[in-house]
Amino acid sequence: MGQGRQEKVATSLAGAVSEEICASLAPVDAELERHYPGDPGTRRPVHTVYVPGDAFAADTVRSWGDRALAALDEHAPDAASFGAVLGLGDELAGPVHDRVRAKLEREPVEDLRVDFEDGYGPRPDAEEDEAAARAARLIAEAYAHGTAAPYMGIRMKCLEAAVRERGIRTLDVFLTGLMEAGGLPQGLVLTLPKVTYAEQVTAMVRLLKAFEKAWGLEPGRLGFEIQIETSQSILAGDGTATVARMIRAAEGRATGLHYGTFDYSAGLGVSAAHQAGDHPAADHAKAVMQVAAAGTGVRVSDGSTNVLPVGPTERVHAAWRLHYGLTRRALARAYYQGWDMHPGHLPTRYAAVFAFYREGFEQAATRLARYADRAGGDSGIIDEPATAKALSGYLLNGLDCGALDLDEVHHLTGLTRPDLNHFTTPTPRPRPSDGHA
Repeated sequence: MGQGRQEKVATSLAGAVSEEICASLAPVDAELERHYPGDPGTRRPVHTVYVPGDAFAADTVRSWGDRALAALDEHAPDAASFGAVLGLGDELAGPVHDRVRAKLEREPVEDLRVDFEDGYGPRPDAEEDEAAARAARLIAEAYAHGTAAPYMGIRMKCLEAAVRERGIRTLDVFLTGLMEAGGLPQGLVLTLPKVTYAEQVTAMVRLLKAFEKAWGLEPGRLGFEIQIETSQSILAGDGTATVARMIRAAEGRATGLHYGTFDYSAGLGVSAAHQAGDHPAADHAKAVMQVAAAGTGVRVSDGSTNVLPVGPTERVHAAWRLHYGLTRRALARAYYQGWDMHPGHLPTRYAAVFAFYREGFEQAATRLARYADRAGGDSGIIDEPATAKALSGYLLNGLDCGALDLDEVHHLTGLTRPDLNHFTTPTPRPRPSDGHA
């Protein structure tokens, strides 16, 4: 009714009003673009593996995969037994088990950090110098030979007074070794631990700028993750969120916020038996991190569990159930990355991730297909553009880690990978080293 009628269009405001408002909001527009550019749209690793600087070797990635496969063979040799341990239904147990084994054979580690902090400890300077130089050589060789994890790098010592000069030197030795071996790999990641004040982030930015200048690198080439391990990094003395100021202080170089489960919990007085990723104190810290990072392009990572799947089968199964449950809990809260401290954690890391994406795959694919066809009302759900972005991101994350295959995603959505990318990042923005360092 009335569709053929030509409507009369009238306005009351002078054009100058709109122009004045646009001019007044121009600084806000620039602020939003500078500080809230959105997710970089690059691959998001599902975990970070930590290996002490003295234990890292040329075969570490393959060795972790082989040890994880051996744990499966010993403690859950088939889909039925593995599914029974984790409570997977018959429809999931087979696909998840098969994909976990394939992942461990093909790409057992997605992100590896050679640790020169707590996992390495204080050493004579000459010993740490040599270990940092060796890490640079081995990582450069791994990328050159195609045996590297997608992301690799180091966690240096922090910038607190007692270890500051040692941390700076280790970073310098490592980065210089990479440059002398042919340059910085695309998947390079740097982690700065125990950050308490925004000024420490500013100091890290100065370090990286100085290194870029020394080697004639493009400004902004080096980024870094900020590790949140103290209460002061969440709440400052004036009641403000310190972590938000840290992101600003990084001047666009921060790529991640990583929660340090045990240092943070101990700092709040949580007893050792209750220091875990699902403690209310941990939930609060990660929620603040998540809100501070939202829209900035800085990703949030959960921490680790210190319960290792070692010993007799009964103990391994208990540790697997714990790790699987914590990982699924984190995924539901949009913490898509965590730490793994032992090869035995890899089977349950990937099982939790694959089950998470496969369980929601059909619904997400159907909703996105309906959104793309503008047919959402037929399903009883009308999605917003922001939800379409989340649905596409969900499918892309599942594809990247191996939980989903492109053929099955295309079959249900009718969309190609470029189509999915369009929903998440219509105009990709440059980030340091593919979203990391």
